[in-house]
Amino acid sequence: MQALNPALAALAAYLLGSLAFAVIVSRLMGLSDPRTFGSGNPGATNVLRSGSKPAALITLLLDACKGLVPVLLVRQFGAPWGLDEGTVGLVAVSAFLGHLFPVFFRFQGGKGVATFLGAVFGIDLFLGLATGVTWLIIAYFFRYSSLASLVSAVFAPAYFLLGDGVAWSARPPVLGALEWQLLHDVAEPGRYVEQILDESWTEHLRRFDRWTTTDMQLREQRLALHLGDAPPKVTRYVVERT
Repeated sequence: MQALNPALAALAAYLLGSLAFAVIVSRLMGLSDPRTFGSGNPGATNVLRSGSKPAALITLLLDACKGLVPVLLVRQFGAPWGLDEGTVGLVAVSAFLGHLFPVFFRFQGGKGVATFLGAVFGIDLFLGLATGVTWLIIAYFFRYSSLASLVSAVFAPAYFLLGDGVAWSARPPVLGALEWQLLHDVAEPGRYVEQILDESWTEHLRRFDRWTTTDMQLREQRLALHLGDAPPKVTRYVVERT
């Protein structure tokens, strides 16, 4: 019977990861669906674009818990149930996959940054701090959360190997989970480029929304200037507010 426990733990982690808290929190707080504006990504960063910082913070914490809770439960209580280090890596990947492809939301999820960081914190506190600080540094200096996510994914397994025998033991199953996350992100650079472009255009849209003028001709000139080669959804966003 214990042979099935790792699979059951992975299934539970996937179902927990499938809870798109960006959508759930937005609905509960009377906000627009985050999949309908900004980057279209159901994550904390896009919820922040709705103008509600509390909703974004709640989404961030809940998404992080999707990765943190399964990993901590397996580490703390898994041994009597036959759940070893291999299951730790398995539930981390399963929670991440749940966020990417949520069964409750037509398999259309987010990037999984907060869920990934939560799982890393569950693996080791110092590893999570190192990875989280890396994300904050890149996000602060470059202003692109997608770029910060990609860099963090690259550095997490590197930190894990560097700390082997010093702060923790680099267990192969856990290292494999971190490397899988890295391979997933590196294999889809176009997704991150698109997110970076979306974030750049979002800043332009914020400036556009702050414009106040009754001169319609000047407004139309500004509109034409700022649309340029904007993505179609950005064009629709601006036109709807003109």
